[in-house]
Amino acid sequence: MGGHHAASGAAAWVAVTSTTPIAFGWYPVSEVGVMTGALVCAGAALLPDADHHNGTIAHSLPPVSEGVTKLVATVSGGHRNGTHSLLGIAVFTAIAWVMGLVSVRTEAFGDVLVGPGIMAVLLVAFAVRALKLTGQRRWWTWTLSLSLAAAVAVFAPEEWYWMPFCVGLGCAVHILGDMLTTRGVPLLWPLKFRSPTWVRRYRWMPFDDVWRDGGNISLPVLGDAGSWREWLVMTPVSAYALLGVGWAALDQMGFDTAAVWESATAWTLATSESLLGV
Repeated sequence: MGGHHAASGAAAWVAVTSTTPIAFGWYPVSEVGVMTGALVCAGAALLPDADHHNGTIAHSLPPVSEGVTKLVATVSGGHRNGTHSLLGIAVFTAIAWVMGLVSVRTEAFGDVLVGPGIMAVLLVAFAVRALKLTGQRRWWTWTLSLSLAAAVAVFAPEEWYWMPFCVGLGCAVHILGDMLTTRGVPLLWPLKFRSPTWVRRYRWMPFDDVWRDGGNISLPVLGDAGSWREWLVMTPVSAYALLGVGWAALDQMGFDTAAVWESATAWTLATSESLLGV
C-alpha cells in the first residue's frame, strides 16, 4: 500500500541517518537533512510503483505524473517487473546522481542545485499524496513540494549531497516490503528463473511460497498487500518515523533533547529496579 511504503521509507531514513539514541546513525546528516530527507525518502519509497498507471505516483502531479508512469511501465515491462529489481534500484539511484550534477550559478546564492531540487519536488509530491497530507487538493501538493524544494535548494544546497543515497534507500525499502507479501518481486530482472516443475506440481512447502511460479522471490510474512499483518507491522513503523522527524525538529529549534532522554532513561531504569526489588 502506498501509504505504508512511504512510511517505511521515512522510518528507514530516520533509522539510518539520525544520530539520536533511537537510531543507528550509519549515514549521519544534519537535523534539516533528517527532516527533509524523511519526506524525500518517503517519496523515493514509491518510485518502484512508477510502473503502475493507477498507483499513487500516477495521481500525484497530473498530468506530468500520469505520462511518466506510462513511459516507465513501457520500459520496465509492466507492473512489478524492472522497477522492482536490483537493476531498478541501480537505475533510480543513477538518475538521482546524474540529476545531482545539474546546477545553476547565481550572483545572490552561488551554485543552486536545480537537479536535486526538481527530484525533490516530485518525490515530496509522491509522499504527500501517499500520506494524504493535502487531501485531494492538487494545488496544495504542488505548492508544498515546490516550496520545500526551493527553500532547500536556495538556502541549504549542501543538503542535497545525500539525494542518490536517499533514492536508493527508498527504492530498496519498497522492494523489501513487496518481497514480504505473497506476490514477491523479480529481484534479478530481466533474468527470470521459474521455479522447478516439482515445486509447481507438488506445491512443496516452503519452496512454493518463496519461489513463485513466474520466478518472483517472496518471504510472505505479511500475507497479501493491505492485510491485517501489514497494518500490525506498519503502525509502529509509522510512529517511529514521526518520532524521529519530531526529534530532529526539536534539536533544530535548540531544545536539549539529550538531557530529556537521559532523564527519561534514568527514571525508567530506577522504576524498573524498584518494581523488581533490586
